[in-house]
Amino acid sequence: MDVSTQGALAGRVALVAGATRGAGRAMAVELGAAGATVYATGRTTREQVSEVGRPTETIEETAELITAAGGTGIAVPTDHLEPEQVRALVERIDREQGRLDVLVNDVWGGEALIEFGKKTWETDLTGGLRMLRLGVETHLITSYYALPLLIRHPGGLVVEVTDGNEEFNKTYRENLFFDLTKNAPIRTAFGLAEELAEFDGTAVSISPGFLRSEQMLDHFGVREENWRDAVEKEPHFAIAESPHFVGRAVAALAADPDRARWNGKSVFSGDLAKVYGFTDLDGSRPDVLGYFQDVVFGGKEGTAADYR
Repeated sequence: MDVSTQGALAGRVALVAGATRGAGRAMAVELGAAGATVYATGRTTREQVSEVGRPTETIEETAELITAAGGTGIAVPTDHLEPEQVRALVERIDREQGRLDVLVNDVWGGEALIEFGKKTWETDLTGGLRMLRLGVETHLITSYYALPLLIRHPGGLVVEVTDGNEEFNKTYRENLFFDLTKNAPIRTAFGLAEELAEFDGTAVSISPGFLRSEQMLDHFGVREENWRDAVEKEPHFAIAESPHFVGRAVAALAADPDRARWNGKSVFSGDLAKVYGFTDLDGSRPDVLGYFQDVVFGGKEGTAADYR
């Protein structure tokens, strides 16, 4: 972790909704590394597996990683599409901690539902609507129940996790359901910023760059230790970042007493790295937006190495 956040969140309580794997797990772990008590939720446990179908990644393991990093990890199986489960989750946090300082809305799990290369009327309607439920409705339900606890103490932080920031997502994301699902958290953070301001609260939308999640590594047939071997198959993977990069971004935000300067904004993990000075696991600071804007879309001479 970045030493500037070490111990900075001692006594703080966080809820990471969707912490089973990927960015959610890393955000939970990095908040724990900064000293927070972190409630990690998701649908995959050591007893049951969600529709994502990845049984080896569980919320119990996430909680253990949080505790090993220096925080207190608490796993709570929760389907965030079920209001009563979310209500019970928040009531438990209130009962056990009496406060909530950070809410991370990271629930997703709709990768298998995306159909690129098809018009809206050619895609599977059931799958498209399910995508919206997983990536938008879950966030709204969680905020509905968690925000009354969050505003009990001034200075709360809401992080809406998505894919792409506002600028990047001006480009159509090639599937209408996916496009709507990933733009909704940006607008949600914008709206919550207005509502939370009077409570000294902050809402920010954040996106990782080209994420080296467990699923993405499996897709390319590599592991974190040899991820660069995948660059031969996909050259742009050279700009990829580990989930801990966005995890450190969230921890830095939560530890910043001046976090309100980000209220309502939409950022990449790399944007925050430039301000807070944290790095990825390999010591680099990948700038995915700069790379794609300049080199991929802009035709500028350069390589991913120039943007790390």
